Amino acid sequence: MRAYLNGLISHKVPHDLPYGTLGVNLIGSFMMGILVAYFMYTTLFSLHMKSFLTTGVLGALTTYSTFAMESVLLLHGGHLLLAGANMALNVFGTVLMAGIGYFMTVSFLK
Repeated sequence: MRAYLNGLISHKVPHDLPYGTLGVNLIGSFMMGILVAYFMYTTLFSLHMKSFLTTGVLGALTTYSTFAMESVLLLHGGHLLLAGANMALNVFGTVLMAGIGYFMTVSFLK
């Protein structure tokens, strides 16, 4: 799923930044926020299923090791501004998307 989404985004969006990696990190973080909020309002899922969906599925989807390496390569290539933008967008963007997914779901389920 990660490779497919990464390739799809990278193919569709002309870029200097690795937008495919950013896209899967943002999508995965948004989905994590939704699932964590939903799990607070339901007893349908066992602890094992919750862990599988969050750590397993979404952990496999997001690509922080890829993001880290892409940032290192941008830094090594002397692209300091692009590396900084990549790091800021991934770190702050994923926290923002997790929060949006979480609070959107909590508001919907109340």
